[in-house]
Parts: sequence; C-alpha cells; structure tokens
Amino acid sequence: MKEETVVTPYGSEAGKKAQVEQMFDRIAPRYDLLNRVLSLGVDVWWRKRAIGYLKPAQPAEILDVATGTADVAILMAKILKPQHVVGIDIANLMLELGRKKIAEEGFADIINLETGDCEQLRFDDASFDAVTVAFGVRNFENLEKGLAEMHRVLRPGGRVVILEFSKPHIFPIKQLYNAYFKYVLPLIGRLTSRDMRAYTYLFESVQVFPEGNQFTEILTKTGFQDPLCERLTLGICSIYTATKQ
Repeated sequence: MKEETVVTPYGSEAGKKAQVEQMFDRIAPRYDLLNRVLSLGVDVWWRKRAIGYLKPAQPAEILDVATGTADVAILMAKILKPQHVVGIDIANLMLELGRKKIAEEGFADIINLETGDCEQLRFDDASFDAVTVAFGVRNFENLEKGLAEMHRVLRPGGRVVILEFSKPHIFPIKQLYNAYFKYVLPLIGRLTSRDMRAYTYLFESVQVFPEGNQFTEILTKTGFQDPLCERLTLGICSIYTATKQ
C-alpha cells in the first residue's frame, strides 16, 4: 500500500492537529469572507447540495464535525428543521464567530457549538441520526480514526455526508484550477488574512487527499455501507455519502 503523504500547515514540530487549530484561529476573522470571494459564492450551493442528501430522512439529531463558523449547521437548521444540531471544532476562535452567527439567526435553542476532537468524540454510541463534515476531513490528523468515530456515534440507518475539495481532471479546467489554487489563492489569502501559508496548505492538502473511489473505499473500511461520490463543478468539489447498517 502506498504510504500516506502528510501535509501540515506550517511544517513545524507540532502535530498536524495543533497546526490546523493554529491556522484556523489565525484566519478566523476573514474566513467567511474569503470562502465567498475565493469560490465566487459557489461554496454556498455546494453546502446546500450536500444537505439535500439528508432531506429524505429528516434527521432529528445531527452532528456537524469541523463545524468552523457554523455555516452548515445554520443551513441545516433552516432547511432540515432538526430538533438539535451539535457542531464541534478544535479552533475556538472559529466557534466564537459561529456562536455569534447562530444567535443572530435565532437558532441558539437548536444549535450548540463546542470544542471537540473528531478522533475522540465525547458522545455515546448511536447518538445521532446524521453526521456531516464540510471541508474538514482533509484536515484530520488520522483520517480513518476520525471516520470510525463518526461511524460509532451514528445510529443504525443513519447517514454521513462529507463535502470536500477534489481535483478536476478535464483540460483546461485542471490547469486553470491548479494555477488559481497554487498561485492566486495564497496571494489573496496573504493580503486579506495575513497568513499566506494557510492558503498554500489548502492547495497542498487537496493534492494528497484520497478522492473519489479511494475515499469511498476508506469509508467502507471504517464501517460505512453503500458509499457514493458526486463530483461538483467539474470536479473541484465532491460530496461523499454513506450509511450505517
């Protein structure tokens, strides 16, 4: 088996998890704005498309892993009308911004954000009807351990939905995408968030992340059933979904 290539935000002696926490706390104040600008607003549609996979089941209890500033948690509260959404993240400054957004939207009684590690979830087995992750699995220090924990806390019959960047393979989209992510995006990130390395890491982490069939195989390996992959926007982003039997 090919040895996994580990990419970290800063290349320091600290572990990937600590570096990811540091990176997101650094870029937190500009995170939402940069998402809209850098994706030309398409990221909102990506999130709505992913949430659509949960509509048929109408889950009551949802866990949103790597919730960040709670974009997905808030959208799920609006679209799915669940009883409760728990969002976890390791970056506390992101969570603080998320709590402000939740209060402004009037969902404080539905959405609860807390500091949490995806590889050591505090929740009991079979606690949630659905588990979601948007642009977070790429940052897991131990991908299989994180997915296995998500499987553990999911109820039988429940669904996981994962939204993540992927790589387009069609000419000239592939070339344009690589140039944008490798050169333009880090420059914009440096000018706006003062952290060029955070957006260089974005490109590097996407390059080494197992996508498509590779990732669905990992979902199966960690216990999930019937994994599917839907590629969006010419392959720039992908939705992965699977169930627990």
